Amino acid sequence: MRQRGSGVADEPEETKGDVPSPRERLIQAAMDLVASSDGAPVSTRQITELARVTAPTLYHHFGDKDGLMEAVVARGFEEFVQSEGSIERSDVPIQDVKRLWDVHVQFGVTHAQLYMLMFGTSGPTRRPVVVTEAERLLERELNRLAASGQLAVPPLEAARAILAANVGVTLMLISDASEAPDAMNPLSTQTRDAVLRSVLTDPSILDAPTAGAAAATGGQPSYVAAAIALNATLQSSHPDQLSGTEMKLFLEWLHRLSTASASSAEPDQKG
Repeated sequence: MRQRGSGVADEPEETKGDVPSPRERLIQAAMDLVASSDGAPVSTRQITELARVTAPTLYHHFGDKDGLMEAVVARGFEEFVQSEGSIERSDVPIQDVKRLWDVHVQFGVTHAQLYMLMFGTSGPTRRPVVVTEAERLLERELNRLAASGQLAVPPLEAARAILAANVGVTLMLISDASEAPDAMNPLSTQTRDAVLRSVLTDPSILDAPTAGAAAATGGQPSYVAAAIALNATLQSSHPDQLSGTEMKLFLEWLHRLSTASASSAEPDQKG
């Protein structure tokens, strides 16, 4: 006769053969219920019944329902990363950044409730980890643009601007039933191109992506784009000609140059 020690149900902990473990069943049940909830709250009872486990099993694995939902978000982010990683990188960085935007929107509109759980539930003092991680993914791609001299602002600054617009458009398409829920929606493409033009050294690169790097325009000093490019190249290549201290100091100088405003860089014309 089996005894119940801590009140946790008797379901086995591990996955045996093709039978998912109780933990995996709980995550999958929560994901399925969130996907079909149409925005309505999902109860602990619904989750445990679909997973065929008892409430103590949920508490054993996740602490509480919030812990389970954090696991659901983590699983959703894995799928999100897989969708972004599935695109084949080209020799034209700006084209790849555009495709990343489109893949992001398409993932959101085809996984609407999961996406809203991932990106749409942050409070004024809570920045979801998933946002930070998505930012890093985008920043890595933007480093290629920076290294080619095509980025007018540091990659992290550009990543934050692009991701904010990307998430905003996706949430709007999800919430507006009158809009076609698709990455090629005019709202998505227009916003994508507008925000990308705002961070490029030359906005015409967007229309002629194979034209190569262009000189900085719009009052931006040319050395700013050069500093951003060199900064991105050094951080990705880790040259051993400089010591750690020298590299840190050099990157700090480059960061100051790359964040310099046009007005502060222009010589004083008075007198």
